[in-house]
Amino acid sequence: MAAKNYYAILGVAPGADEAELKKAYRRLARMYHPDRNPGNRGAEERFKEINEAYGILSDPERRAHYDRFGTVPGAGSGGAPDAGFGTIFEDLFEGFFGGASGGRRNRARRGDDLRYDLEISLEEAAEGLETKLQIPRHEACNTCGGSGAQAGTRPEVCGTCRGQGQVRFSQGFLTVARPCPTCGGEGRVTRTPCRDCHGQGRQLGERLLKVTIPAGVEDGNQLRLSGEGESGFLGGPSGDLYVVLHVRPHEIFTRHGADLVCELPVTFAQAALGAEVEVPVLKGKAALGIPPGTQPGQLLRLRGKGMPHLRGRGRGDAVYKVVLEVPTRLSARQRELLEEFDQVSRDESGPLLSTFVERMKKLFGS
Repeated sequence: MAAKNYYAILGVAPGADEAELKKAYRRLARMYHPDRNPGNRGAEERFKEINEAYGILSDPERRAHYDRFGTVPGAGSGGAPDAGFGTIFEDLFEGFFGGASGGRRNRARRGDDLRYDLEISLEEAAEGLETKLQIPRHEACNTCGGSGAQAGTRPEVCGTCRGQGQVRFSQGFLTVARPCPTCGGEGRVTRTPCRDCHGQGRQLGERLLKVTIPAGVEDGNQLRLSGEGESGFLGGPSGDLYVVLHVRPHEIFTRHGADLVCELPVTFAQAALGAEVEVPVLKGKAALGIPPGTQPGQLLRLRGKGMPHLRGRGRGDAVYKVVLEVPTRLSARQRELLEEFDQVSRDESGPLLSTFVERMKKLFGS
């Protein structure tokens, strides 16, 4: 029985060279691969047919026989031999599922990054500081120098995978590669591991680090210390240490960027007549002038008394939000004076009260 038209299956001319065959096979195999067409029986049969065609045409002897006689040697009913298709898939789909499938893994690996949470005060954030941190971390083993092997020995080539880091087995018409169970995909095994680190190449220890916190940092800022994280695995580079800053809430000030804001209670007399009051700043106290006629909620500033700019020059401001304090108890004399003030002021209402009264008259018509 005549074999199938393998050139038509791959979509190439009868005179196609090896590169053309391989290119056509890769394109079609990717298109009809069962993993990309789950549950599609037609795609599965097409994928088998594509593998069959390439298996014949990529073999010089079988192709020559097929070109001369139109049949495939050793195949019944026009089908292709079973042998060889796993190798075809392995050669052409190397890296198809994300990265090269061949070759062993590099034993040396980068260490993990570490995080350290550091709490500081607002004053420390404003001035900056130097501090020391005790960091628990894995460090390179002093005994084996990070190799993981006992002194005088070295890792050996894995006998199971012969240094490839992978073992291969047939699954249907495919050859599947898996990490070697003996060496864990590393291609080498340590027969005599270091007694101190048990073959890991590193041990748990502590590191005392000096850290400089720049002036003007904010809550949540991070400092990255390159190479101060976990030691690398079997001689690999160390990770990084990230110091995450947490600024404690202040008793008086709330930070808004480089400005420091606090509420300032004032009396009616101070707001109406004006006054000079003593207010807090980060480094102590300062004098603040309250202009006559100051309104509740008004913001008063002391320039340059706030936080320093982290990436610039100068400082923000200390900002004081005026809060009018109304007395809850009045002496007889205070009541008398306020009633007298009220009598005098009835015909001289301010703009807010006048506007409010006009709106009421417009709303209710009287």
